[in-house]
Amino acid sequence: MNLAATFRSALPDVEKRGNLIRDAWDRLRVIPGGRTVFSRLVGIVAPYTGSMGARVLELREGFARVELADRRKVRNHLDCVHAVALANLAELTGNVAVAYGLPDDARFIVKAMSLEYLKKARGTITASATCPPIGDNAERELEIEVSLRDPRGVEVTRAVLLTLVGPKRR
Repeated sequence: MNLAATFRSALPDVEKRGNLIRDAWDRLRVIPGGRTVFSRLVGIVAPYTGSMGARVLELREGFARVELADRRKVRNHLDCVHAVALANLAELTGNVAVAYGLPDDARFIVKAMSLEYLKKARGTITASATCPPIGDNAERELEIEVSLRDPRGVEVTRAVLLTLVGPKRR
């Protein structure tokens, strides 16, 4: 059985298991090609998000950095990165930041998202998200700030994810 099949087979039990995202990142990030493998595994968990081919570059407690290469499949008719691809990148980045910091007995879902498109997005876009420490599985809402920047470092999109954190189902 290959790694993707193993990961996919664990998905039905994700509510029962510990922190699958943190465990996978901590194991894979240190091996050559591990970040690419991790990014593809995230795409298995979230196939729509995986279809855009973003790559997780950095992930730690309270922070994530993800990049999206500018290529034809993510562009719009104005030859820049499509607004929905930017929204998807913002959500992915915020979600992996939250997921990494979750206690083993907690889960989350995005409740709302606001985006401000500041400039046309061209070139590889790098998104960075910050997340407050979570600590426990008490039900609450968190605001996750995400900034998307072009290759020159110019902020092209700003997003805020309103994320509901709570206990896993037993």
